[in-house]
Amino acid sequence: MARGIKDKVAILGMGCARFGERWDRDADQLMVEAFEEAVADAGIDTSQIDAAWMGVAFDAVNVGPSGIPLSVALRLPNVGVTKVENYCASGTESFRGAVYAVASGAADIALALGVEKLKDTGYGGLPVRSRGTTFDMVGVTGSAPGNFAQLASAYRATHGVGRDDLKRAMAHVSVKSHANGARNPKAHLRKAVDMDTVLNAPMIAEPLGLFDCCGVSDGAACAIVTTPEIARALGKTDLVTVKALQISTSNGWELQQGGGWNGSYFHTTRIAAAKAYEEAGVTNPREQISLTEVHDCFSITELVTMEDLFLSKEGEGWRDVLDGMFDADGKVPCQIDGGLKCFGHPIGASGLRMIYENYLQLLGRAGERQRKTPPSLALSHNLGGMPSQNVSAVAIVGLADA
Repeated sequence: MARGIKDKVAILGMGCARFGERWDRDADQLMVEAFEEAVADAGIDTSQIDAAWMGVAFDAVNVGPSGIPLSVALRLPNVGVTKVENYCASGTESFRGAVYAVASGAADIALALGVEKLKDTGYGGLPVRSRGTTFDMVGVTGSAPGNFAQLASAYRATHGVGRDDLKRAMAHVSVKSHANGARNPKAHLRKAVDMDTVLNAPMIAEPLGLFDCCGVSDGAACAIVTTPEIARALGKTDLVTVKALQISTSNGWELQQGGGWNGSYFHTTRIAAAKAYEEAGVTNPREQISLTEVHDCFSITELVTMEDLFLSKEGEGWRDVLDGMFDADGKVPCQIDGGLKCFGHPIGASGLRMIYENYLQLLGRAGERQRKTPPSLALSHNLGGMPSQNVSAVAIVGLADA
């Protein structure tokens, strides 16, 4: 019987490139930027890496169809490099590959890196009609704002939330993330905004305005993982270990006629979260989880995810948002680094970027945005696809003795 991977894997080092419109860097250079920070943090030589995973969503133009670009860019020692794709959850998927390799004993030290170079391609999150019928058949049709706007409408209808109340809650999410991003030197967007600016912004897809949508960024993030025993032998004392890592993928139930899904939540997030809590030994997430990084591709996504992670009661997430529960100085801060909204969303890198922030916070190394009391358990949630069909990943990390 599977018993999970709690405390079997330690994060030896992490790195993250500056996110943004990186016209001066190609994908290889972004990978090197993140890797150099990670390998210096880990205190190892490249020759000690046994295996690597690279997460890229769909950027074949800049990266190509294999893991070779990662191996070449980082001059890895001819180890196996696996390229993984899982929509916007590709970064966490690469982390899962490296973590499972170490937990299984297949590798002593493994690398996970996520990268995306989107600005040069002109990608803007709007529909591209050149990907063929296979892309459409998996349910990712139309525009991302249009699909997630329907999530907001379904949430309102299901829970009887007034339009203005939900708009204010969504605006609060954006204002909070911009305030946090302004304190992050690696963030793409570093300008604070107020409620009036958000509420009066141009409409993208009712009720999502301009500031309810994350932008498109270039960037890369990297993790090097090993066993706690090897980490201590290398001189590491304050160890951040993986407490749980779970992924859940839609199987068509959401679109099944009479299936029961009402469009107001993410079924896969609830499954992944429940499994992750069981693996980590978390019985009361609202009290035990002290920091979160979630997939805020749109402000409504963050709000709904608070309920799907069981941090808010169903139908009450919008109230917790307005009460400041998820603010930087709240009970369970969310997106303390600015999130996808302001740190940026280079698709293949986002999952690892979330873990990077949690890692820094746990070690008290987050600079101006560091919580006065470091978190004990930190959760990241990465989502790929659309509300109707998606993949959700939940990772929980904490200090080794937590």
